[in-house]
Amino acid sequence: MEVYRLTVTVYGTQNHEETRQETDLEVEPPQMYRVILHNDHYTAMDFVVYILETVFRKPADEAVRIMLNVHENGTGTAGVYTAEIAEAKVAAVHRQARQHGYPLRCSMEPE
Repeated sequence: MEVYRLTVTVYGTQNHEETRQETDLEVEPPQMYRVILHNDHYTAMDFVVYILETVFRKPADEAVRIMLNVHENGTGTAGVYTAEIAEAKVAAVHRQARQHGYPLRCSMEPE
């Protein structure tokens, strides 16, 4: 895992003199999660493409490629995000699938 070094400089005044303090921090990038779509025998392929284009902002050609991967292999990665964004994407997929009457399943797993 990469660790990034961040230098923070704090300026202030003390007894009418300007002070400067630098601190080095080690910052780890956030844990990333893969959002996965799961194949079923009921959800229309066009709806999966629609989800990929609207929820995941995929261009049409990439959305079709991912949809075919889901159809042929059982699962497909829709994107990789931080935990909070991945959770929101999963919830959005489930919400839209329910609204349109499809049983489309979506999950997330650590990268």
